[in-house]
Amino acid sequence: MSAAPDVIVIGAGIVGAACARALQAAGMSVAIVDASEPGAGATGAGMGHLVALDETADELDLCLLSLGLWRDFFAEHPNVGEPHHCGTLWVAEDERQLAHAHARAERLTGRGWDAVAVNPAKLAQIEPALRRGLCGGVHVRADSVVYPPTVARALVDQVVERGGVFHTRRRVAAIEAGSVLLHDGARLRARHVVLAAGAAAAALLPGLPVFPRKGHLAVSDRYPGTLSHQVVSMGYGQSAAGADALAVAANVQPRPTGQWLIGSCRQDGVHDSAVDPAVLAKVLQSAIALLPCLGRMRIIRAWTGMRPATPDGRPLIGPHPSRPGLWLAAGHEGLGVTTAFGTAHLLAAQMTGRASAIAPSPYAPSRFAAMHGGRDGQ
Repeated sequence: MSAAPDVIVIGAGIVGAACARALQAAGMSVAIVDASEPGAGATGAGMGHLVALDETADELDLCLLSLGLWRDFFAEHPNVGEPHHCGTLWVAEDERQLAHAHARAERLTGRGWDAVAVNPAKLAQIEPALRRGLCGGVHVRADSVVYPPTVARALVDQVVERGGVFHTRRRVAAIEAGSVLLHDGARLRARHVVLAAGAAAAALLPGLPVFPRKGHLAVSDRYPGTLSHQVVSMGYGQSAAGADALAVAANVQPRPTGQWLIGSCRQDGVHDSAVDPAVLAKVLQSAIALLPCLGRMRIIRAWTGMRPATPDGRPLIGPHPSRPGLWLAAGHEGLGVTTAFGTAHLLAAQMTGRASAIAPSPYAPSRFAAMHGGRDGQ
């Protein structure tokens, strides 16, 4: 591609890569620029779950749209990302959580997503590693897990194979009207720029309502056959943060290797990437409380990642309200992998003037007053 492309996508994580592929499929010429390799940021640090979350109606809309597109992707590329269609067990530890679990099963079933409420006996039958005495839960059989960096790489490769350009290991210094300025002084020009740089997006657009939310994860040694489903506490996404701005709720995945991937926590106001042993201990304790055998397993590695969060929990998908030609695909927090393809669909529809499968308005950047007027502090 010798001439200036129609669009430059900043960020080769799962969201940016999916957007680049969708825009190219919609007929636009595309270039991608990233400071590292595909999937090296939050995409590589996260758990890679493909789950239908339903805290709000629009969250579920975006999840289900995207999960349908993931299903299409797996049909075309069955081995990319080592997909594991293990389903999710949402586990209720008390009666309040059980009521939420039953409501979740009803909502998901009503939208055609395979979910069923289970009693304690059924829970123990389908996942023997769980501790006894739980109140029940929801078995969401249609959920999956995937290794997202491999998918991000495959998507970027597809864009390049079809005529796109990937500017790898080139850091963006500034976004200007009709161009992107790189740290090495080079300028890339395009009619449109899509900012999909995760938690780093706010550094390029001061005032952007996206902030980092730190998480800790760990992975075990190999224990084949010991866990069959993704196990998640019903407190996931609902646990209130304490005085240390830390919220913890168990999320444990079986990997095809026989390893267990263990999370999850959310911590605001902490910007360093170091593993905090005290936080990691709370994450492991939360998981062991549901899966006692984990206490006898060997943890071989732990790391952190920064989720790109927004104040209202919804991503920013669409045009910047005061900077023509600048588009946003950012702020997905823990659902970036799940909603990557749905985000790409919404963005491509808006950029080409086509109808989208769901309304884009709940995710419009214009909903934040700080996004209007001026140049975001620049």
